[in-house]
Amino acid sequence: MSDESVPGEGNQGDGDEPPSSQEVQHQQLSARVPDHAAQGVFSTGAVVLNGPHEFILDFLLRLTRPHRVAARIVLPPPVVPRMIAALRENLGNYETRFGPIAKAPVPLDQMTPPAQPTPEELYDDLRLEDETISGTYANAVMVGHTGTEFSLDFITTFFPRSSVAARVYLAAPNVPRFVESLSHSWDQYVRKIESAREGQAGEQADEQAGEQADEQADEQADEQADEQADEPGGEWDGEWDDGEDVLPGE
Repeated sequence: MSDESVPGEGNQGDGDEPPSSQEVQHQQLSARVPDHAAQGVFSTGAVVLNGPHEFILDFLLRLTRPHRVAARIVLPPPVVPRMIAALRENLGNYETRFGPIAKAPVPLDQMTPPAQPTPEELYDDLRLEDETISGTYANAVMVGHTGTEFSLDFITTFFPRSSVAARVYLAAPNVPRFVESLSHSWDQYVRKIESAREGQAGEQADEQAGEQADEQADEQADEQADEQADEPGGEWDGEWDDGEDVLPGE
């Protein structure tokens, strides 16, 4: 861990020098666990949403009606692939110690999987409390597991020390599905970013091509104007046409 002090007002005694600033490099493996986050919440599944600047993880609780969002976590995109890697590593460690994770059981009277609801239908059936709707921000994730469940500590690594912002528990059989959903959402995000970059590159190429075409047209117009200016307008052979001489005053 390296915590560097931050100068406040710089060199106040010397008016000639501007105030100085310093980048804080804060790396801390341990994190404080506040009382409000220590107990954590249990979740039976999750919905992953992605936007241009953040990922939203809605951890659901469907044990009783109405179904509700137990926790909403907001992550910056760079954290997501690291979270996927940490989850996969923990899954590997779990299966090495306890064996393959059994799939979640399916009701015997359910012959075919239920139809996947649209996001609108899903959230119409979910209770989202006012204190949950804005979510909890985190920029790091710590993953742990026992023989029956996985714990996800969502952490803020702000100076001067890291702190657990939210803690979520998932039953072990639900974790592979969660990793699959998170990976699928990340792939969607990457494709959208690449498509947007390609679109910007295409627009820039079109603009450059248009500018080059305009420059070439201007050059051709200038060359034609120069050629027309250099062409002779006719030569005088030194003789006048026959006609009457008109003298002034006559």
